[in-house]
Amino acid sequence: MKKLAIAGVLGAAVLASPAQAFQQITHKRIAIDAVNYMKANPTTTEYNRLKSWVNAAGYTMDQFAEVIGQGAYDVDDFQDTYLCGATTGDCVYAPVFNAGSSLVNYTSYWHFQNHTRGSDVHGNDFGGYNYDLLTVWGDIDNLAATWLYGDYMDDGNGGMTGWWWSDDSEYNTYGVTEANYRQGSYSSKSMYDDFEEMPFQPIDNLGQYWYSQFLSNPTAQTLGFVMHTTDLLQPHHVWTTSALNHSGWESWVADYYDSENLNNPAMVTTAIQNYTPLSASSNDIRPLLTQGGALAYGNGGIVLSSTDHSDRLQVAQVVIPHAIAMVVHVLNHAALKVNP
Repeated sequence: MKKLAIAGVLGAAVLASPAQAFQQITHKRIAIDAVNYMKANPTTTEYNRLKSWVNAAGYTMDQFAEVIGQGAYDVDDFQDTYLCGATTGDCVYAPVFNAGSSLVNYTSYWHFQNHTRGSDVHGNDFGGYNYDLLTVWGDIDNLAATWLYGDYMDDGNGGMTGWWWSDDSEYNTYGVTEANYRQGSYSSKSMYDDFEEMPFQPIDNLGQYWYSQFLSNPTAQTLGFVMHTTDLLQPHHVWTTSALNHSGWESWVADYYDSENLNNPAMVTTAIQNYTPLSASSNDIRPLLTQGGALAYGNGGIVLSSTDHSDRLQVAQVVIPHAIAMVVHVLNHAALKVNP
């Protein structure tokens, strides 16, 4: 039996800042609620196998739930993505126009899977955020593309520079973050030399990277990072836009999560049945994650145009239980992997 380690704070993560996906507390609640659902349904989930593994490492299930929830929360705070000014070569991890917008750190651009289009230039079945290829967009998308026009991705000392051959690289985003999230696809630096045409890798590749890290060295924290892929159940992240009521919808979900009983166990039970379980013999969780994205794309588009409470409630009663259910499926698979 493999041991579970509760890891320390990841070097790429930083102190909390405002959220730009499902709100960070919502990500955390979804992960914790998935563990609680398994606890209440041990005969239909791998809860006992999971509990045996966690307890053998000296932790309670409540402690485990807290750590994976915090991991899901922390991904929005990663300082792992720097973009550099086209003229100045100055490399930063967040936009100066950020105040009051739904965009916080540039790391958020890895948190999309565009279901409005097919495969991308990397060879992924669905691409990630790419301003040039957006099907729906709004003010924040336009603001970013205007402000960042011609800006390039920090590649360390890899040769990409500003117009005057100036470059103050802060982090090798292309050689580390993009490479990590490539996950078998193809990339070249030229893909990342102008922000307005950058084909960011999709969030299922982010999830697959962290899951592979978990399998090679099981920790609750890295498993928690995987759970940030519940962004795939946030309709804006599969219709792919930083605007169109993006932040307002996420605030609404956080505000009504409890009062509207969005984590209703009966709805989670139904949602679990709508997924094809992962094969225990496979290490690739992306088919499951993409199922979640397809569900949000097919059922959640109204929240891009409507702020009506009843419209938002109708969508939330689908996507939140399915987000919890997706985490349950991942935890079931993880339990089978580390405690066969």
